Amino acid sequence: MLDMPSVRSDRKQALSFSKNECPQCGHKWPRRNPLPTVDIIIELDGETPPRIVLVSRKNPPYGWALPGGFVDYGETVEQAAVREAKEETGLDITLVRQFHVYSDPSRDSRGHMMSTVFIARARGVPVGADDAVEARGFAPDDLPDDVAFDHRDIIGDYMDGKY
Repeated sequence: MLDMPSVRSDRKQALSFSKNECPQCGHKWPRRNPLPTVDIIIELDGETPPRIVLVSRKNPPYGWALPGGFVDYGETVEQAAVREAKEETGLDITLVRQFHVYSDPSRDSRGHMMSTVFIARARGVPVGADDAVEARGFAPDDLPDDVAFDHRDIIGDYMDGKY
């Protein structure tokens, strides 16, 4: 098991971590790392099978995508998932479980992104906000043609294990 230093909240340690330097031993590591992201498969309650929320992206790469985004410094992937879902869909979600991690370096044309995908549930009508033009529920077997990133594959994996 890897022995990692505990993370304290003092400013000096945060500055050390932001310089890619271990605050305890001073070890430096390379800056070229995948960026951590989250994606959320939001099941809309009250429908069988549940519809899945997708957002129409305001920024490139365009298309319909699972709600999600970058993990902010100092937050957990769970916190990021709840925050991104609220920002992009207006929905308050309940995380059901972590689904899978997708890390193929070619999954995002902007660079190497590593996504932790969650399954969540929500009630209500999704509304596109933040960097989403629109948010809408789709039947998992009736997705739009222009699904961004590897999200069609993620939804396919979800369907293989879910229904």
